Formats: sequence, C-alpha cells, structure tokens
Amino acid sequence: EKPLGEGLMGELREAIAGLEAAVRAELAGQRIPEARIRTECRVHVRYAGTDTPLEVPAGDVAAMRTAFETEHRSRYGFIVEGRELVAEAVTVEGIGAMEDVAEPEHPIVPRGPDEPLEPVRTTSIFTTRAPHQPPESFACAVYRRADMRPGDRIVGPAIVADPTTTVVVEPGWALEVSRHDHLLLERVEPLPRRVAVGTDCDPILLEIFNNLFMTIAEQMGVTLQNTAYSVNVKERLDFSCALFDTEGGLIANAPHMPVHLGSMGESVRTVIRQRRGRMKPGEVYALNNPYNGGTHLPDVTVIMPVFSDAGELLFFTASRAHHADIGGITPGSMPPDSTHIDQEGALIDDFLLVENGVFREQALLELLTRGPYPCRNPRQNVADLQAQIAACSKGATELLKMVAQFGLPTVHAYMRHVMDNAEESVRRVIDRLEDGEFTYPHDRGPVIRVAVKVDRERRRVRIDFTGTSEQQPWNFNAPAAVTRAAVLYVFRTLVEADIPLNDGCLAPIELVIPEGSILACKYPAAVCAGNVETSQWATDTLFGALKAMAAAQGTMNNFTFGNDTYQYYETICGGSGAGPDFDGTSAVHTHMTNSRLTDPEVLEWRYPVLLEAHVINRGSGGRGRHRGGDGTIRRVRFLERMHAAILSNHRIVPPFGLEGGEPGICGDQWVERADGRIEHLEGCDKTVLDPGDVFVIRTPSGGGYGAPES
Repeated sequence: EKPLGEGLMGELREAIAGLEAAVRAELAGQRIPEARIRTECRVHVRYAGTDTPLEVPAGDVAAMRTAFETEHRSRYGFIVEGRELVAEAVTVEGIGAMEDVAEPEHPIVPRGPDEPLEPVRTTSIFTTRAPHQPPESFACAVYRRADMRPGDRIVGPAIVADPTTTVVVEPGWALEVSRHDHLLLERVEPLPRRVAVGTDCDPILLEIFNNLFMTIAEQMGVTLQNTAYSVNVKERLDFSCALFDTEGGLIANAPHMPVHLGSMGESVRTVIRQRRGRMKPGEVYALNNPYNGGTHLPDVTVIMPVFSDAGELLFFTASRAHHADIGGITPGSMPPDSTHIDQEGALIDDFLLVENGVFREQALLELLTRGPYPCRNPRQNVADLQAQIAACSKGATELLKMVAQFGLPTVHAYMRHVMDNAEESVRRVIDRLEDGEFTYPHDRGPVIRVAVKVDRERRRVRIDFTGTSEQQPWNFNAPAAVTRAAVLYVFRTLVEADIPLNDGCLAPIELVIPEGSILACKYPAAVCAGNVETSQWATDTLFGALKAMAAAQGTMNNFTFGNDTYQYYETICGGSGAGPDFDGTSAVHTHMTNSRLTDPEVLEWRYPVLLEAHVINRGSGGRGRHRGGDGTIRRVRFLERMHAAILSNHRIVPPFGLEGGEPGICGDQWVERADGRIEHLEGCDKTVLDPGDVFVIRTPSGGGYGAPES
C-alpha cells in the first residue's frame, strides 16, 4: 500500500500492465481470440488510517479521487476533505467472450385437428390472479414438456412438467414454445389498477411496517459492525441503532442494547430543541452530555436528520456506541472512583460532526484532545464515529426507499400506528397488573424505592420513585433518561407480542422521578456507573415491585484495562433471575446490557493478555421452586504492565429472590500476583497489573423464585 499521488502513477501503470498481460495470456490459453478479450482495471483505495477500501476504476489521480469520494459519500454519508488516500491493491479482471453460437431454429408447424396438444391430467392449484389479491383455487391442466413443439401455446392456469423442471403458468399468463424451442411467458390479462396503500391502519400492513422499521434498524447495525474499528463495537457489539420521527419519538430499533434504546430519544430531542429550524441536509450531530440528552460519556450518540429532495425534514436516524476510551482518569473511561463529570472524559454537547457532507475531523480531534483528561486514542474514536455515521446513512437511504415505495403520508401514518399498537399492547399488560412496591439497597447503602399504582379505569399505571436516595458523591448517579430506559425496557418485556420497542410503550405510564435523586442527577455529578449499574439496579427494583421475576446478577461487572497504547472495556455475564414459571439462565448478559464478550482469539490478538478461563460457577444460582441462573468466573493474565479497574455492584447485597426464593450469591474479584500473593479488591476498585499477574472476577448469580422444595 502506498499514498495515491502522481508519484505512484508510474508504478501503478506498470503493475496494471503486468497484470493485464497475465490475464490476457491466461485467456488466450483457453483459446479465446485476442479480439474478444477485454479487461477492467480497478484500484482499491481507502483513506489513510482506515481499514475499509473501496474499488474505483483505474485512471488519473483526480479521476480516482472523484470516484472514491462519490462512492464514499454514497455508501457512508460523508467524505473527509484533505485526507490522504492510500492505494492498497490493484485488480485486473479479464473477460473473454466466446464465439457466437447460432441456435438452431425449428419450423413452426401448426397442429392439425387430429393432433391437438392434450394435457396428461388435470389438477388444482391455489394462487392469486394478481398481487395483493386473495388466493383462489383454480382448475389446472398439466402438460408434458416432451409433448410440446415450437408454435404450441397454452393459457394459464397450467403446469408444464419434464423430468427436471416444473413450470407453472399462472392465471392471466400464457406460455408459448418459440422457434428455438424456448418457453416464453407472456402476460395476457392486464393487472388490475393497484389501489394505493392508505393511511388507515390495516392489521396486515401494520405487521409489515413493524418488520420494515425493525429491519432498517438491523441493517444500520450490520453496517456499524462491519465498518467499526474498535473491538468494543466490532466484536462486543456495544452499540444500538434506531429510527425516530421528526419530534424525536422512538419508532423502532434493532434488538441491540436496551439501556441505549430507551434513552437515545432524549439525545435526538436535544438536537431538535437546540437546532429547530436550522438543520440542513448533509449535517450530522454528535453528543454524549449526560445532562443534555446523553447517559454517560463513553456512549456517544450520532444523529442524522433525513430530508426529502425538496428539503423537508422527514425522520431522524441515530446510532449510539460505547467508545473504548473517551478520556478520564483511568484507561477505558470507567473510573471506579470518579466524583466529578470532568474526571470521566471528554464531554460532547451537540457537536456538528458533518457539515455539507464533509466530516469535520480536525474540529473533532481538537474537542477530543482538550481538557484535563483527554482521549487516549482519538483516532480510534474518529474511526468508530465514522462507522456510526455510515450506519445512520444506511438508515436514511432505506427510509427514503420506503417513502418512494409507499408514499410519505403512508409511512408517517404507520409510524403512528406502530406506536399506537405498542401503547395498546402495554395497556393490555396494565390490565393484569397489581399495585406493588419495592425497595432495593445498594452495596454502599443508598436505596431505590418504587411504588406501582394501577388505574384500571383509565388503563394507566403510575411508576413513582419517590423515596429513592439523593444523588451521591460517587459515580452511580444516573440521568433521568437512563431511568426512563429502564422502565421502558421492563414494560416491553411484559408484552408477549413481537412489537418494536418504541415510545408508544410509555404512553400509558406516568413516571415520577425525583429531581436530584440518584435516578435523575444534576451537574456535575459523576455518572459513568449510572448507565451500566444503576440501570440494572432500577430494572430489578421494578421487576420486584411487579413480582414478575427475581433479581438478576444486577451488575454489568464493568472491567477495564489499558495504558497509553491499549484501552479495553468489557461487561461480564452472570446469572438471570427466576420467575413464576421459569428458571433463570446461567452465564448471560441480562436486562439493560445485550453485548457479547470478545472472542478469546480476538482479545488475545489485539491485546497483551491471555484469557486463562471463563467458566460457569455451577450451583451458584439462588435456590427456589424455580432456580436462579449461575454466575461465572473469568481469569485474565496480563503480559504487559496495565492499569485495571472494576466497577460493579452486588458484592455485599445479594441479588434478591422472590416469593420465598433464595437470593443469588454475591460477586467478588481479586488479583493473583505473579509472586503468589492474593490481593482482594472492592466492588469498585482499581489496581496496576504487572506481567504474569492474573485478574479474577466471580460474577453474581440470579435469585430464585418460590420456596424451594425440600
């Protein structure tokens, strides 16, 4: 690979000439005449510092740059002005055309009255006469292909069969055998005029649009995974993608991270509030400010407004990804001892990331590298943010295709219908709920208290967190958006129907969150654990009040390590809680997280560590009529000096059981030093590991449900 410039052109032409000669020689060896050989030469080009090349036709430097930028803007939604291009590879494809072979023609001899084409039998088929019409049963003649000759013509419905092929001629179509003995199908009845899909809610179309919206979000996620750079995004899948209406209402999401999906709308609404009337096509925004639509600093949200060709704002697409490092006092940006937001990394507040389709790289780098605790690997942040933009661009493209197919009024109407359907689904859940309350303490003493009050007449429910502890001088404080996400998640899990998680789920819920509490903190509270830990704490508390299930492990066991070169973050699975008619699951990420663990091979390839073991801690789940899921034990040996930190809960207070079920076990962590010493750590702690040291984490298990049988 070399920089793409005039100095490379001689070498490039020489490489292309050599490959072209080899291709032509190969095809000539297959007896293809020189005059019938043509070649296509392409150069694999990428931006310097990125991983993914695009193929462009070989030409002069200006032509290749133009082709690259056109393709990059089309595929990823932006370009980077002034960034050096790298030629990674050259390919030459040879196409050899064989000599034209004339197909034999057969005379068409009309059949006489004494030799009609007769079907071998008659059957029935069940099909439609035209798209979008109900199916019917039709009498159908069956012919043998061997009995047919040029000039024969049959009108559907009919079947033509031979030993290897069956051709169905549907109603409204005819089949004719050509002079070349080919079967030609022709529509003989015009299609009925298609009635436009309306804006009234049709149950079949509602299901179609449910899945269309979710599929677009899933395609966004695939794009983000494929184009991301960091292990945290590409391997652990710590990201989420979703679609929003013009007011920031969540329409649909892919099944990514629940804590992201329920809170991302606050980020979109922040951009709308601050930029209403000033947004333009070709702009993309980024933010992570926990007090202005964000959750915690590593979770950076990228938001793209989607406009029509006429410049009308139609939708928003958004992607949120957990960046492996955003600065702060410890590598990985999840410090166990932060007390102020400034200690947790770079704060991004409604930053213009792309302007007029151009990625504002220099301004972004300045933002990420200023302040007392700047990002340690800003190029990695840039690469992942570009992947997030690509995901949003994919969503925008697919939404505009949907508008072209169905029309804007219909798409907007079904966005509303999808939310209305979610609202009614939650109301059906409320119909069978009972009042309840629950208080759940943290290892350090604060509590989350929730009361559930059902209004059966109005089919609404009040979720009141009054009595919850005030925000704390440490970092388990959560913005209200995180609490909202937890409530949205809980009620979505209670809906049995396969519907997208969207804002309609919250419509019949009155949510009371005391301002200034640990569930609705104020600046400058430290928040890095609020998104990952307090969200789990609140979720289990609400499930307890609803008596729906016992506590899961109740923590994400956030484990970070790094130095100036490497930064890594992971959450570690444990046991889920049991319920009235099910056991908990062992070794699983629960509730507000839905990420994977990095494959051992990738972890050891990208970082100087060895994963010695990751095993299920058998028998650790809480006993009960239904048993809680077991936790796990994970051992990581370090091969290079690193700072490491653990940010967790349920090291003192065990995950609760319900209805007589026993609690799960608490988690623990320690370091086995290379010299044989054992160093025990607190649930929120940090240490330095030298080569040969092993960090061991034992995760909590889930609580049991119902009194255990003796």
